Amino acid sequence: MSEQDRGPRRPAGGRPRTEAGERRRRLLVVVLGGIAAAAVAIAGIVVAVARHDGDGALESSYDGPLAPTAREQYGAVAMGRPGVTTPVLDLYEDFQCPACRALERRIGGTLKQLAAEGRARVVYRPFQLFQQEPLMSNSRRAANAAACFPVGAWVRYHDKLYGEQPPEGDVGFRNQDLIDWGARLGATGPEFADCVNRSQQIDQVEKASAQAGRAGVDATPFLALNGRRVDDDVLGSPDELRKAVAAAGGGEHRAPGRARATGVATGRHQARP
Repeated sequence: MSEQDRGPRRPAGGRPRTEAGERRRRLLVVVLGGIAAAAVAIAGIVVAVARHDGDGALESSYDGPLAPTAREQYGAVAMGRPGVTTPVLDLYEDFQCPACRALERRIGGTLKQLAAEGRARVVYRPFQLFQQEPLMSNSRRAANAAACFPVGAWVRYHDKLYGEQPPEGDVGFRNQDLIDWGARLGATGPEFADCVNRSQQIDQVEKASAQAGRAGVDATPFLALNGRRVDDDVLGSPDELRKAVAAAGGGEHRAPGRARATGVATGRHQARP
């Protein structure tokens, strides 16, 4: 990671900005308030925000078949071949987070390929990260829509949301857009539109945010392999991710590890007290 990638950029509103070549990153400090439904507080999350091109498309190095998907608790979606239970890759993400979008561009295709080849079980865990407006409402609408979308084609909708991620500071992920994107991917019935317009899954979004806190998610993007947060090299390289998964081993009867998370991945910063 170059020094250009690490350079901070301040938001609009009279504060100074700096440009560093073609790539930029801004540092945001985000504090998640208490989640009343689960009585869990996430004290703070600091997110490094990566470049956003706003081109409506998400580049991917993988265009092969996708493993089957299944809905799990709190809107999570598991992707994997039947019988594959380990190793498990848990990805905590926010569709409004540009650093998460950058991660998807770097290794999203590798995650899909690992699942399709039966080398890992991948669990996407969208949740609401931001508290400031308009980021918070953008995040909530996108996460609610993802929880509403039919699970069979969910990964394509997941990628579409990142491809349409609004620029920082803009109101985006409007309900009608979320519905239109879903219709293009097959969700043409009234159930999906009603679910989006009425925020029918927002309770699941809030519970997912609480669950992220219980899992020790203190920065995003957050990728765990068998319960342990991966290090910088794994987050930054498809090859290193493949090596880590291979080293973790397979086996349908092996329980996921519960080792304490260590390390800070590229594009993330530890929460401050």
